[in-house]
Amino acid sequence: QVQLVEQGGGLVQAGGSLRLSCAASRSIFSINRMGWYRQALGKQRELVATITSGGTTNYANSVKGRFTISRDNAENTVNLQMNSLKPEDTAVYYCNAVYRIQNYWGQGTQVTVSS
Repeated sequence: QVQLVEQGGGLVQAGGSLRLSCAASRSIFSINRMGWYRQALGKQRELVATITSGGTTNYANSVKGRFTISRDNAENTVNLQMNSLKPEDTAVYYCNAVYRIQNYWGQGTQVTVSS
C-alpha cells in the first residue's frame, strides 16, 4: 500500500504562485506513476500532471507552460510548482500514485485563486 500526504494549498491572487508537495509512505522508485489531479466544485476530477518512475511527464493542456511537476527521490516526494495561477485553477488538488496497478489518493488540498 501507499499513503500519500499533500501539503501546500492555500489562497493566492491571480498571477501568483503556489507549490504543492506530496509525500509518499514508500520509495517513489517503486511507484509506476505519480501525479496531481484536481476537482472543482460541481465538476469531475481531472488530470493536472503526471510523472513516471522514469521521469516522463504529462500535463493537461490548460496548465502547460504554467505548472511543473517534479520528483525528489531522496525525500520520496512529488511536487507541483504552479505559476501564473488563474481563478479557474481553483479546486481541491489530489495527489495520486499508481503502484502495482492500484490507484492511491491523498486527502486533497484546497487551492483558491482570487481574481
